[in-house]
Amino acid sequence: MESQAPNTFLHSWNWGEFHKKLGYKIFRLGISKKNGLIAVALFIKIPARRGTFLFCPHGPIFKARSLEERKTDIKKFLSEGKLIARKENCSFVRVSPLMEAADDNEKLFLSLGFRNAPTHMHAERSWILDLRPSEEELLKSMRKTTRYSIRKAQRDGVRIIQSDNPKHSLRFFPLYGTTVDRQRFTPFSEQYLTTEFEVFRKDGQAMWFFAKYNREIVSGAMVIKSNGSAFYHHGASSQKYPSVPASALLQWEAIREAKKSGLKRYNFWGIAPENEPNHPWAGITLFKQGFGGYAETYVHAKDYVLSPRYWITYFIEKIRREKRGL
Repeated sequence: MESQAPNTFLHSWNWGEFHKKLGYKIFRLGISKKNGLIAVALFIKIPARRGTFLFCPHGPIFKARSLEERKTDIKKFLSEGKLIARKENCSFVRVSPLMEAADDNEKLFLSLGFRNAPTHMHAERSWILDLRPSEEELLKSMRKTTRYSIRKAQRDGVRIIQSDNPKHSLRFFPLYGTTVDRQRFTPFSEQYLTTEFEVFRKDGQAMWFFAKYNREIVSGAMVIKSNGSAFYHHGASSQKYPSVPASALLQWEAIREAKKSGLKRYNFWGIAPENEPNHPWAGITLFKQGFGGYAETYVHAKDYVLSPRYWITYFIEKIRREKRGL
């Protein structure tokens, strides 16, 4: 099932194992026929002060291609999900489907009783780079300023280090802290980042990339490999040397490594909605798009309400989203 496209690692076996290690309850559901699985759904119980809910990240995943077949599968998952949610005292079920943001797909969920969630949970618009062209072709397809930044970082003596050593998470945390302070986003805990890396690393699916300049780590990224793609999942950088474009070279080396590994796509993860130049992610979106590629936009997160308590969550999340300008 993990070979289905589009796909991310958020519905992989290891994503479930990662959440188990963090102490979350997970529930794996599948629909099978004679030839094997035709649909799978990973549900994670999310206990939160604003309200506990059952969450399906970037799923369910289907082999079925017709809309009616998918609708039938979603009905089955929803039926079972509601039973689990009520047993676990959840006030709603939330799904973040990895389906194209087309009217038919949106209507499919609404016709089953879902409503639009007040916020997103994971990337709903991602920037993708096709790795099949040669390195020379990839460089030609970049924005001119991005190519210049890569070459300047090389001339400046920036060195890129790759590591699958879990202890090297410690190199990332100081950078991550300064990035959080600068960009004012809600950070993941050190336990979260370390556990994610360790779970995926045991299957050769996680790699740290660090950019070193003047004997200092000035940029870092966690890259996850899954389903024929490399995913730039976490990043951080220092502003100590603003004229040294270390992050551009780091991304280029991560792209080159993914290509050498036989992967077909490099997923830069989330970007801002189209035509929103004042969006908080506008700057990082401009950076990511400089490498060439294309956008994939997915169905917005959907909620299935089970209890009046849901509305507490709804209004809290709505207010938070508006404050962040998202």
